[in-house]
Amino acid sequence: MITEMVKEVGGDVIEVEGLMGSGIDPHLYKASEGDVTKIAQADLIFYNGLHLEGKLVEVFEKMDRTGIQTVAVGEVINKNKLIGSEYFASNFDPHIWFNIEFWQQCTDFVALSLADKLPQHRELFLANAEAYKKKLADLQAEIKAEIDQLPKEKRILITAHDAFNYFGQAFDFEVIGLQGLSTATEAGVKDVQRLSDVIVSRKIKAIFVESSVPRKTIEALQEAVKAKGEQVAIGGTLYSDALGTKNTQEGTYVGMYRHNVNTIVNALNQ
Repeated sequence: MITEMVKEVGGDVIEVEGLMGSGIDPHLYKASEGDVTKIAQADLIFYNGLHLEGKLVEVFEKMDRTGIQTVAVGEVINKNKLIGSEYFASNFDPHIWFNIEFWQQCTDFVALSLADKLPQHRELFLANAEAYKKKLADLQAEIKAEIDQLPKEKRILITAHDAFNYFGQAFDFEVIGLQGLSTATEAGVKDVQRLSDVIVSRKIKAIFVESSVPRKTIEALQEAVKAKGEQVAIGGTLYSDALGTKNTQEGTYVGMYRHNVNTIVNALNQ
């Protein structure tokens, strides 16, 4: 998501390389020797922050000490507006890209960071940022209209881990993750049983897998519901911590978000 944003804002005057591609879980990502070399050769490094890339923080801090500038885009968001969690190291939910207004703020932050580095291209960066934010505003209006077709009592989103809280806050969904904010610890039997009870008692029609998290936990949840004499469908795959495959609609931020909303609304509106 950040790679796309930086490319959109930077345009042709910068060279952008993303380390984490489709299907990669940033919570668990470890830098390879090649990645460390790329980082060491960079002029500017953008990352999410809020401890999302937990295993890379030390690498980024080391780069900062050697004079390579690093920018945690999540730092621009007012901490009072972030969703807190007593179960996560940063005490904040790092999945900020699911709040489109936050992502627009991050776009401005990226533009200003690039302008500080390359002041001769400042006007280009700011203009590109405005164009990208317009795309995001159009997306927000589009998906709100689609979500409005889903009755509020059906807006219960159950996924593999708690990546969708900002989405839920923005569009009035109750969001329940089988795992917590990080995928570093696996869901246990108690988690599966607790959530299967919720599904049965509230007659929830569908649950969702995520592209960057193994299917087995959600399939175990589906089996636990079946063992209680009820059925719940797997409503589809959502993109949470990574975009889809390059050169597909889901490989863009707008396409990813549109896919997620279409999948959620179609499955829960049965």
